[in-house]
Amino acid sequence: MAGPELFLSQAEVRERLTLDMAFDAVSKALIAAADGSGFINPVVIGRGLASGETFSIKSGASAAGCLVGLKVGSYWPRNETLGLAPHGSLVILLNPETGRLATIVDASELNGPRTAAADAVAAAQLARRDAKTLTVLGAGHQAEHEIRALCAIRPIERVLIASRSEARARSLRNMLVAELSPSIETTSIERGCREADVLVTVTTARAPLFQTDWIKPGTHVATMGSDQVGKQELPIELLYHARLFCDLPSQSLAIGEFQHIREAVESGRLVVTAIGEVLAARTAGRQSDEDITVFDSSGIALQDLYVCARIAAEHLILEV
Repeated sequence: MAGPELFLSQAEVRERLTLDMAFDAVSKALIAAADGSGFINPVVIGRGLASGETFSIKSGASAAGCLVGLKVGSYWPRNETLGLAPHGSLVILLNPETGRLATIVDASELNGPRTAAADAVAAAQLARRDAKTLTVLGAGHQAEHEIRALCAIRPIERVLIASRSEARARSLRNMLVAELSPSIETTSIERGCREADVLVTVTTARAPLFQTDWIKPGTHVATMGSDQVGKQELPIELLYHARLFCDLPSQSLAIGEFQHIREAVESGRLVVTAIGEVLAARTAGRQSDEDITVFDSSGIALQDLYVCARIAAEHLILEV
């Protein structure tokens, strides 16, 4: 065969993807990652020709989903000057029986909703039932998807957006205010943290964004930006006062937010739980309204494979 059996463009992905589909597919991927039916290979980090240009290769397989494949995620910061998104994504699904190419998905517009879906399904398990105020630290491309997904899965009544760039925060607020039912406003990082029931950090920070005492008991915190060695969004002290969850413990301890407490986890002083264990009801998530819960999402290949397989299946159904 000269080419793939199926190629899905950005336009086809955009047309067929729904949040409910993403929630379901990501939930299955996280469970597979936790129960042993899924396998995740080590992440490979590469760089482009110019400073700041990076890409990652994440791959894996799932017996439960009968899936094998990989994702290439790129970050080219100068793309914005060309009118292009800085983040790009390509997912390749292989035939699990032969290893030959089965499907290529231009997933550049999928990465945001898929990442946010993981945050949302975790929040559905870990946030307090009465959580009403969502604060997002960061106002870049991913922040929009985080707000949409969390408002879709939880009864959020108020959204606070805090960013080092007030202009970007206002722009994001103005874009969303006419579409979503919760009230949306911009604010300072400190106020946003102090008033949050659900706090999402979605930045490229390499140092804590806030102080531990700004977080009230019962808050659910999701850190979405730490996906490389050296990145950090949360104060280490907070992690010692919280119940800790992530998509894949080994990856979180290597390149995610929990890399900064690796020694404490390996020595048994802190415990990190795969969120798939909670989704499958094999372990408890939040145990009291006073718990501070933290979910670290560094992103795993199975999420992309499961979502892209669902989109490909939807495409085939529609083409019949």
